[in-house]
Amino acid sequence: MSTDVQTQVPEPADVAPDWAWARYEPSEAQPWTIQLAGHLYRRAGFGANFDELQRAANDGPQKVVDRLLDFDADAPESYSALQRDEQAAARSASIESLSAWWLRRMVETPFPLLEKMTLFWHSHFGIRAAEVKDASLMFDHVQRLRSLALGKYPELLGGLASDPAVFLGLGAQASRKNQPNEQFARQLMQRLSVGAGNFGEEDVREASRSFTGWFVLRGKLRYFEREHDAGAKNILGRTGNWKLEDVVRIVLEHPVSANTLAAKLYRWFVSEVDEPSEALLAPVAACLADDYDIGRAVEMILRSNLFYSTAAYHRRIKSPVEFGVGIARALEGNVPTTHLAADISSLGQRLYNPPTIEGWYGGRHWIDTATMLQRMNLASALLAPTGRYGGKLDPNVIVSRYDANDSSAAAKLIVDTLLQVDWTQEHHKVLWRAPPSSDIADQSWLRSFTTGVLQSPEFQLS
Repeated sequence: MSTDVQTQVPEPADVAPDWAWARYEPSEAQPWTIQLAGHLYRRAGFGANFDELQRAANDGPQKVVDRLLDFDADAPESYSALQRDEQAAARSASIESLSAWWLRRMVETPFPLLEKMTLFWHSHFGIRAAEVKDASLMFDHVQRLRSLALGKYPELLGGLASDPAVFLGLGAQASRKNQPNEQFARQLMQRLSVGAGNFGEEDVREASRSFTGWFVLRGKLRYFEREHDAGAKNILGRTGNWKLEDVVRIVLEHPVSANTLAAKLYRWFVSEVDEPSEALLAPVAACLADDYDIGRAVEMILRSNLFYSTAAYHRRIKSPVEFGVGIARALEGNVPTTHLAADISSLGQRLYNPPTIEGWYGGRHWIDTATMLQRMNLASALLAPTGRYGGKLDPNVIVSRYDANDSSAAAKLIVDTLLQVDWTQEHHKVLWRAPPSSDIADQSWLRSFTTGVLQSPEFQLS
């Protein structure tokens, strides 16, 4: 099997849309490689362990994507127990505790794409615990995102339109007939559908009249008919006695809405570096415009030529969650996620609390001198034999599990698991600190070597 990353692929400005979104079929010119398997698992999840990568390399891309999309597969009892425990704890948990539970779920989930999309929507909608001020409502909000994460977008928006956390998070907990609250309507149009420049203030005012009658009282969303404005409203050129569900339908039927969502999915799965042309996005937008089936659009991206090209490879910077969870999943350890949640928060990604309603900006916002140093310190702490993480991640256990019995084999296994790059002289210079003998009895060497891999520039990229 080839281990070379593809290079002879045009950049987005030169890509023909028909080729870009056609199904990728491995060939001699474009072989399926362990690098591409790692790429798929990073984007559609949080990375993979060595066994998953080897299985993916043997199965090929179509089988792996099938597996990632199969949310009806039986989950291990340990994972089912985790969900039950999380649900029970949520009723009295703090936001910090909920963050730790969610990280535990990300580390252990047999459905990484579902968690990755839940994280996507969490940033997309930008509802913050600091505004909601109720941990159980925030837990229910994320559960709602998870249950609808790869369903139909209108159903997701409709579900959030009955979510008290959303109204509290937007400061829209009361909307009276004589005093409509415009916050939900404004966010719906500006960020979640047609986008800035495609609606006017009158559209916002008229849409907000459709949302009158809704109140959040004692953590429950309640509707009072007497407070609803039943008059005709004109929204985006369409007049009627519209209610909340009508507004969702009207804004999504606008031709620009599918483009807005397609661009966000492109940035999440393909590249946050290159701005796609309207022509390149058009097939994804058309796929969405049909019935806004998110799962189908995501599947189209994950199976495409473009996704496996150099136009997508290493074109995203890992978020702190992707960085921390990716290490734990790859090294198959049961890390204390309470500490991990605190460390990830200090890196700029506090779960349940995006910085603004715009969510996390991502990209180069994740990396500066201070946060890069913190990432290096987190990698060191996770691999330390003692300390706050209790030595739970031990690369010596991994190389023993996969029978890598000498220093060269151990180093290659670690690099294949974490980076999936060719072993070059440059890597020798930066990372190679092999023990004098060929055996790996010196366990501190392998911890140091693996820490160096985690601190490398390549590992920061998704």
